[in-house]
Amino acid sequence: MALTKVGPKYQVPIPKEAREAVGLAVGDLVDATPTKDGVRLRPPAVIPKSALAALQQAKRSGTDKLSRREIALEIAAVRQEKPQRSA
Repeated sequence: MALTKVGPKYQVPIPKEAREAVGLAVGDLVDATPTKDGVRLRPPAVIPKSALAALQQAKRSGTDKLSRREIALEIAAVRQEKPQRSA
């Protein structure tokens, strides 16, 4: 565990080891959820509109048989395919 300090604008640096462990990059969104023990930061599950349309079509046709694990793997794969950001 690494200690970090809340800055004057309430910004909190995320230590390198933690960023690398979850694959965070500059400009990524994080979901900040208050918990009884503090604040939980995690990357949100963002689904591209094209993938959402495909899931909606599968649901209408009755072919939506993905397990929670398969969905989590698909989300992880999309996160790995992040487009390069321009400066």
